Amino acid sequence: MKKIVLTFGLVSGLVLSAIMMATLPFHDRMGNGVAMFVGYASMVAASVLVFFGVRRYRDDIAGGTTTFGRAFAVGMLIVVVSSLCYVLTWETYYYGFSDRDYLVRYQAKELERDRANGTTPAELERKRAEGERFAKLYENPAVNAALTFVEPLPVGLLAALLSAALLRRRRVDARGAEIGGVRAT
Repeated sequence: MKKIVLTFGLVSGLVLSAIMMATLPFHDRMGNGVAMFVGYASMVAASVLVFFGVRRYRDDIAGGTTTFGRAFAVGMLIVVVSSLCYVLTWETYYYGFSDRDYLVRYQAKELERDRANGTTPAELERKRAEGERFAKLYENPAVNAALTFVEPLPVGLLAALLSAALLRRRRVDARGAEIGGVRAT
C-alpha cells in the first residue's frame, strides 16, 4: 500500500506543483479570479490520480475487494502526500524566489475592486487593516505552510470520498451473498 500511496501521491503532487510553477509568473496578468480558477482546476486534475490510486490498491493489493473506509483511507493518504508536495513547492517559491509582495498586490487588487463596487471608505479601511494583519501572520512559515496545506484538501477530500464510494467492493461467496450478511445484486 505504501508504494501505491507514494507513487500516486507524488505524481498528483507533481501535477499540482508543475501547474503552479507554470502559472505563477502570469497571475498578475490573469487576475485573481482566473488565477483561482486555474489553481482549483489543477487540483481537480491532480485529484483524478486519487481514483486511479485507490483502484490500483483495490485490484493489486486487496485482491479485488475493499471497504469504503479502507478505500477512503488510501485516497486520503494520496491526498496528504500530494498536498505536502504542493506545500513544499509553494514554500520554496515563496521564501526562496518570490518578490514577497504577492499578497500585497493581491490585497491591493481586491481593495480596488471593492472601491469600484462602491464599498464605503470605513469598510475599505477595515478590509485594509484586516489584510495587513493577515499578511503579517502569513510571513510565519508555519502559518503559511498550514494555510497552503489546506488549499487542496477540500478537492482531495471529495476525490477520496467519490473514489471510495465508486470503488468499494465486498467479497461475495459462491451463492452471490456478500460476506458480512448483505445480499449482493
